[in-house]
Amino acid sequence: MSSFIRFLKQETVLVVAWVLALASMALVPPDGSYLGYIDFETLGLLFALMAVMTGLRGLGVFSRMGRMVLSHTGSTQQLESVLVFLPFFTSMAVTNDVALITFVPFALEVLDLVGQRNRIIPVVALQTIAANLGSMATPIGNPQNLYLYSHYGLHPADFFRLIFPLTLASALLLALLLLLNKSRPLAAAPQLEEENSTGRQSLLWGYGALFLLCLGSVGGLIPVWLPCLAVLLFTAVLDRGVLPRVDYALLLTFVGFFLFVGNLGRLPAFRSLLEQVLYHHEVVCAILASQVISNVPAALLLSGFTDQGQALLVGTNLGGLGTLIASMASLISYKYVVRALPGKKGRYLLWFTAANVLFLVILLLLYGLLF
Repeated sequence: MSSFIRFLKQETVLVVAWVLALASMALVPPDGSYLGYIDFETLGLLFALMAVMTGLRGLGVFSRMGRMVLSHTGSTQQLESVLVFLPFFTSMAVTNDVALITFVPFALEVLDLVGQRNRIIPVVALQTIAANLGSMATPIGNPQNLYLYSHYGLHPADFFRLIFPLTLASALLLALLLLLNKSRPLAAAPQLEEENSTGRQSLLWGYGALFLLCLGSVGGLIPVWLPCLAVLLFTAVLDRGVLPRVDYALLLTFVGFFLFVGNLGRLPAFRSLLEQVLYHHEVVCAILASQVISNVPAALLLSGFTDQGQALLVGTNLGGLGTLIASMASLISYKYVVRALPGKKGRYLLWFTAANVLFLVILLLLYGLLF
């Protein structure tokens, strides 16, 4: 019984996802359409990236990267700025999910190195906001952008005219919040001992190649099954301890939400209500829908009921701010924080939600003034 209670505490979001999924099954009995709900490409890519990042972390790559950053930063304010803006800019090219899988573990390592463990919660919360907002800057930055850009045939000039002011404002807000925190000199990092074993170098090169395969899949250059298969073969043969450490609970959380959202879309009453509410309120509706079903499913669902693609683009991107499930990528950061600070889930959620609401309100007001 105690193990079950401990599981519920550790995997709260997973439990909620499946409670919602099972409840929706009472309204839409399971049938052959269920498989169509699940985005297997997203799950496969997420699995491959998590395995690669787990392997790299096991090799101490993030610790070494942290020491490199420390050699170029002299204060906590400079360090936190680097940690937050890395996912902001990289998410524009490699998506918010990839940026967070890469740089949240990096931040945990670095903050531990300099004795700033107490700053994990605000830094990771800001990293998550940064990745979600930075990714809106390009059509390939996140799944909903790519879908809406293609679905509505948006012109690049229209896309950037709409999104650039919001992206710039997001960067300024992040910088302002970072400046508000009192800066202190950094503690010296421990000396790095060189590890040049042939086996370790081979693993590093291998994981580097796997990461490039994942990026190629993100860019649509290669099919998702290729990096998945390569990761499975590589880890099974050369680094067997990696696969058991992959966060399968996160993958199951995504599946639960996919089922819940898919069933909602098949309820006639829900669809009818949506058509009535959406008219001339696309941005607000997209934001509100994202809070419940996340912004990617919201984009897929709402696009069937309006021709206002630009409004949906803004609404689903800003809609990634707010609740923990408003953007599925936010679950990635949450899982890392819970693992690092198991007793601080409530504090993280409070900090995360307050910061997200602040950004959402300011950016929504800015959009209203500009457009």
